[in-house]
Amino acid sequence: MAQLGTKTKKKTDVQTKKMVYFFGDGKADGKAEMKNLLGGKGANLAEMTNLGVPVPPGFTISTDVCTKFYENNRKFPSGLKEEVQKNLAKVEKVMEAKFGDKKNPLLVSVRSGARVSMPGMMDTVLNLGLNDETVQGLISQIKNERTAYDSYRRFIMMYANVVLGIDKDKFEHLLEKKKEEKGVKLDTELNAHDLKGLIPKYKEIVKKETGKPFPEDPQQQLWGAVGAVFNSWNNKRAVTYRQLNKIPGDWGTAVNVQTMVFGNMGDDSATGVAFTRDPATGENVFYGEYLVNAQGEDVVAGVRTPHPLNRVQKKAKNINLSSLEEEMPKVYKQLDGIRSKLEKHYRDMQDIEFTIQKGRLWMLQTRTGKRTAFASIRIAVEMAQKGFISKEKAISRVEPNQLNQLLHRMFDPDAKRQVIAKGLPASPGAASGKVVFSADEAESESKKGEKVLLVRLETSPEDIHGMICAEGILTARGGMTSHAAVVARGMGKCCVAGCEAIKIDYNKQQLSANSTVVKKGDYLSIDGTSGEVMLGEVPTVDSEVTRVVQGTLNKDKSDIYQIYEQLMKWVEQTKRLGVRANADTPQDAQVARAFGATGIGLCRTEHMFFGEERLPQVRAMILAESQQEREKALAKLLPYQRDDFKGILKAMDGLPVIIRLLDPPLHEFLPKHEELEKRLEQLKKENASEKEIAEVEKTIAKVTSLHEANPMLGHRGCRLGITFPEINKMQARAILEAACELVKEGYNPFPEIMIPLVGHVNEIRIVKKDIQEVAQEVMKEKKQKIKYMIGTMIELPRAALTADQIAQEAEFFSYGTNDLTQTTFGFSRDDIEGKFLPVYVDKKILAANPFAVLDREGVGELVRIGIEKGRNARKGLEVGICGEHGGEPSSVEFCHLVKMNYVSCSPYRVPIARLAAAQAALVNR
Repeated sequence: MAQLGTKTKKKTDVQTKKMVYFFGDGKADGKAEMKNLLGGKGANLAEMTNLGVPVPPGFTISTDVCTKFYENNRKFPSGLKEEVQKNLAKVEKVMEAKFGDKKNPLLVSVRSGARVSMPGMMDTVLNLGLNDETVQGLISQIKNERTAYDSYRRFIMMYANVVLGIDKDKFEHLLEKKKEEKGVKLDTELNAHDLKGLIPKYKEIVKKETGKPFPEDPQQQLWGAVGAVFNSWNNKRAVTYRQLNKIPGDWGTAVNVQTMVFGNMGDDSATGVAFTRDPATGENVFYGEYLVNAQGEDVVAGVRTPHPLNRVQKKAKNINLSSLEEEMPKVYKQLDGIRSKLEKHYRDMQDIEFTIQKGRLWMLQTRTGKRTAFASIRIAVEMAQKGFISKEKAISRVEPNQLNQLLHRMFDPDAKRQVIAKGLPASPGAASGKVVFSADEAESESKKGEKVLLVRLETSPEDIHGMICAEGILTARGGMTSHAAVVARGMGKCCVAGCEAIKIDYNKQQLSANSTVVKKGDYLSIDGTSGEVMLGEVPTVDSEVTRVVQGTLNKDKSDIYQIYEQLMKWVEQTKRLGVRANADTPQDAQVARAFGATGIGLCRTEHMFFGEERLPQVRAMILAESQQEREKALAKLLPYQRDDFKGILKAMDGLPVIIRLLDPPLHEFLPKHEELEKRLEQLKKENASEKEIAEVEKTIAKVTSLHEANPMLGHRGCRLGITFPEINKMQARAILEAACELVKEGYNPFPEIMIPLVGHVNEIRIVKKDIQEVAQEVMKEKKQKIKYMIGTMIELPRAALTADQIAQEAEFFSYGTNDLTQTTFGFSRDDIEGKFLPVYVDKKILAANPFAVLDREGVGELVRIGIEKGRNARKGLEVGICGEHGGEPSSVEFCHLVKMNYVSCSPYRVPIARLAAAQAALVNR
């Protein structure tokens, strides 16, 4: 348990400034802008208080205290206790109750609150302050014995689990046993006597597990809970969630201590969660769920299926349960008014929590709501169209990587579906996988390469690692605001929740739906848009946006595409950076262009060599023993290459196409040594002809001669073109002949020929001369004038450092940051992932995988030096990037800052790069 530090003469940074911030009675020390200090929850509780929204009074212990807590070996800083007591006295004054008082006790909740939402990842304790004496005071206060004992047994269970580390299933087992004894199904069917009888049994568990009695002193309870919340910042699920969402580990969490209000005081009390708009679709409707006679954790835990908020939601989702609008119309009207007030104030969709105590509404939280990609875009676009926010704000609201969700495949509408059950469509998408029943199984199976579907009664924050690995999530309990639903939407993961038709048996490792039994390892499919659960693996098709882009769906028939198109129009008006695509086929080029690419930033010619008709000619060229034989084989490859380039140049008519000359070492086109040895052994067994055996032996000898200890730094790139110039000449001829044919056909091709792996100006000088000679020959033969450029890929540190020399020959630079990262760090990209990279990130040696996120300080500095030197030597030098970083948002921002002309990425990441480029322009204008 955390300890209170003793007072010392030396004051820390935290001790010199305010540590605790009060809110209540219409006044607050904090405000929304202070979320870095107060956390999102604390800052918004203060803001709602200042807005006149009914908020139970309380106080927030700042994130700075959390930081000092960890620096202090998990001890509270000196002076905190006094400041907490001072603010607790303010709460007591407002509520006219006293913390720990036997007759008129003040009860509080203790909750976490990071600066960004981390739903369910950290700990909460409710009903704190109860003991055998104060529970009697609570009974006399609220005149409801059942509520008092229900709150007390909940408190013991939560405190024992969160603070003392006791498995809550031990308590749940006793609760289930009591319900069996009484012949009831729901907690709410147990009476006061039943619940009172559980309390000593719960305490026995605590004594048995810890060797100590349950703490009766409210002050001890309070500091135990505060320490537990700070400790939960570094629990496994919180760390996993932070890694997934790139949240820094040094931010810390605030702690919110707030007066308890009770939603479990009878039929005129309730608790709920709501969104000011539909978080799945973005539709402007009030959307949420509530439970009568319950406490907050009941709604999100999914233990009981919640009711809809209003008639609209009830009708839209075909739910046969009463709504809050029908049950408590006056309270609903007040809640709807607060919904409008908060959304207008924050100018964004809000996720709110509320409790109704004896017909009185209290707001417990508001925060920016998690939403799907489509909802994110729709809300941003519609708010901008209505004038709530600017177009620039709409652009900045959409997380670039969310656009991936819009491109997710969906189930084929014409495919046969065997629907066995239907639940709530909690998070859209299509997911198929082998059924597993635990998060650990999901993680272990996915590591083996299996696609899995995680099936649970309900998920809890402890399941986060399995949810990340699963294709989709299916729960038997819970609603649209349950843990599974909220986390899945935030992750862009398909989810069907509250599917009560399925019965899960963890012991037998199976689920059943009517007469259908599905065992662990069987395939299931779930549709997060319709809520359908289907037997087997249902075929999928491209998303609506992709089909519109491909021309197989009319855009007028897709609401999703029309909203996406509007956002991208604003993006195009905002960004400075061009976005090209890495594409090796005409089909990829067409998709890229439809997604808004303004050219091809990398066409890899080696990918064209692996075709069934081409590979024999490539191998013949490699095995050739003379230049004449090599040229003969290359002449057979020429028509194939010319057709390849013609198709891509045609697809990108009028736009630049960077074609990289052959880059990989030649051994990659030959069979592996082990395969050849097996083949040779087989031929000898079969008494094959001497000619056949000799050919294999010749290939083995060639493979052996081409073997390199470090091929990544070996005979590849421009080095191939210098030792075998006929290869580059063939490719240059194919490019220029394709361009000539297109000009003759009325097209406007613009090839840019890129020489790879240049480290010295003399290398590019030699290869450039060969290309220019071929170009002159082709244009003379075809009687055509072709606009073309010759440039290089900057992927070696020496190239960046001598970029002024190289720019005298190169007309453009394209940064190959994959290899530049390898050669700058001395890392092998193929080897570090499963070995030391995770350790480096965990130990904070590196902030992120440098092959995924550009290392600005090292690799980025080489890029900056190269651009500066290159442009000093050649005015107007075109500069871009074509490594994997070209589609990663923070790397795109760096490219904007160093004034590159464009980034290039895979066709399906073009929209992401475009949005990231617009956001970079807005942030840095």
